[in-house]
Amino acid sequence: MDIEVSSSNMGFLECFSSPTRVRIIELLGERPMNIKSLSEALDIKSPIVTRHIHMLEEAGIVRSESVAGKRGMQKLCYLHLSQATLLFKGAPRQEDRSRYFVSLPVGTYASCEVKPTCGLASAHGMIGMCDDPRYFADPEHVHARVIWFGSGYVEYRIPNYMVNNEKPDSLEISLEICSETPCNVNHLPSDIVFSVNGTEVGTWTYPGDFGGARGIYTPAWWYKNIHYGLMKTIRITRQGSFIDGVKVSDVTIDGLSLSYDKEILFRIACSATAKNCGGVTLFGKNFGNYNQDIEVTLRCL
Repeated sequence: MDIEVSSSNMGFLECFSSPTRVRIIELLGERPMNIKSLSEALDIKSPIVTRHIHMLEEAGIVRSESVAGKRGMQKLCYLHLSQATLLFKGAPRQEDRSRYFVSLPVGTYASCEVKPTCGLASAHGMIGMCDDPRYFADPEHVHARVIWFGSGYVEYRIPNYMVNNEKPDSLEISLEICSETPCNVNHLPSDIVFSVNGTEVGTWTYPGDFGGARGIYTPAWWYKNIHYGLMKTIRITRQGSFIDGVKVSDVTIDGLSLSYDKEILFRIACSATAKNCGGVTLFGKNFGNYNQDIEVTLRCL
C-alpha cells in the first residue's frame, strides 16, 4: 500500500504518533487478539484500547470482526495491513503502475520433495495417510487447505500476466506459516528458506515460541496440535529482499529473471541439514488465524 505524505492522509500518519498504537500493531502482528487480551497486554483499560483500535481501523491498518467467545460475542482484532510505503513529492503513485494479483491455494504446488512427518488436509478431512509422502502426488492435493512436512520443499507456479513492454518493479508474497512441529512445543524453531526462480531471496526462522491455542479458522474436526502460524510477507524490490519490512538479502527484482512470457517459480523449503530443521506447515483458507491462501502481487512499471 502506498501512502502519500500529505495533510489528506493525517488520519493514517497520526496512527504512528502513539506508542500505544504502535505496540498494538506489534501485538497484532504476532497473532489476532480481542480487546480484553490487548488491554491486559498493554496494562490499560478496555475503553482506551477500543478508541485506539477504532483509529487504526479507520486508517485501514487493523480490521476486526465479532466472533463467539466463552461469554458471548467478542471483538477480535487482526493486523490488516502488512506494509506501507510513504510517498513524498515526486514519488510514483501505486495507481501509476500495473498491478497483477493472484491467490494460490496451499495445495496447488507444482512440484515437491518432502520427508516425514508430513501430511495434507482439506477443509473437511485428511487427504490420504499421515507421514506418507506419496500422498503429496495424489490428485486430491489441490484441495488441501493445510500441508506440513519435516524437511524438503514445495514449489508453486505463479502465473505471470505482465505484457512485453512492462518492467517488474516489485513482487510481494504473503502467507500463513509455521514449523511442522506442534505449536505447543516451545523449543523447536525452524529455518525456512524462500526462493524465486531458483534464487534464494531470504531465510526466516520460525521462533517456535507460541502456545497451543486453537486456530480461529481451524475446523472443529481437526485433531492435531498444529493449529495456526504467523502471517509473513516476502517483498522483493529494486532495493533488495525483505520479510515483514526487514531486509534479508541484496537480491533485487532485477535479479529474478522475470519475463512476461515465463511463469514465476516460488519455493518454500526447510533443509534436513539446516541448523534448525523444524519443518514447514502452510495454512490456507479455512485453517489457522488468517483466512487467506498464498497471495501474490506483482507490480510493474
